[in-house]
Amino acid sequence: MSSDVHPSATARQSRRLGLRLGLGAAAAVLVAVPFTLLTVLVLGRYESLERADRAVADAFHAQVLPRPWLARTFDVLATVTDPNTWRIVAFLVAVVLWRRGRRRLVYWLATTMVVGGLLGPLLKELVARARPTFTDPVSTASGYSFPSGHALNSMLFAAVLVVLAHPATRGARRALVWAAAVAIVVVTAVDRLALGVHYASDVLAGWVVALATVCGTTAAFAVWRAQEGLPPSSPETGLEPPRSTE
Repeated sequence: MSSDVHPSATARQSRRLGLRLGLGAAAAVLVAVPFTLLTVLVLGRYESLERADRAVADAFHAQVLPRPWLARTFDVLATVTDPNTWRIVAFLVAVVLWRRGRRRLVYWLATTMVVGGLLGPLLKELVARARPTFTDPVSTASGYSFPSGHALNSMLFAAVLVVLAHPATRGARRALVWAAAVAIVVVTAVDRLALGVHYASDVLAGWVVALATVCGTTAAFAVWRAQEGLPPSSPETGLEPPRSTE
């Protein structure tokens, strides 16, 4: 019996691959545009942005400073949501995937976390934005402010979590995955603002860089699958569908 793939099936797979690559590239560009705009506004000291950032920073500061218990809570959250936390969890996920034979997913996961993790410090040095200052600060942090490394890495891990877990879950479990991802991102963002170590635009920039990274590595993974002669993946089957669905 011939094992050749019918030409029409190959054509359909090629069209689906082209569509998904196009969508992935478009998504990466779309999320990169806001970051570029934010960077231009930050470097240009755009008055409206600085005024909005300062207003948000002052509002959080006014609520947290008089409440030492709240400041201590956010200090603990800062440790819990440290970028290294998400890297450790991602490593554990990679170990599980490796043991299950999903090695290409491990390569994608590692690439995504490493690229995103390297982009943050690099962009901080390039933009060199000073952190918020207060006469009586709730907390302090070293280094530059833009983009927020905590926000970037939390969004990076949350997006990876959704990409990996969405196709493997249904119903209430899928809703739980999305709720956990949103909680990780929101709690980390509020923590950075409450401690007064980042402006709101720093947090937003971190989110955008993370999403651009995930879109980029996902599109690259689709190209890799095509070069391996594998069918295109989908949100429902996942980046690397089990053999039975390919």
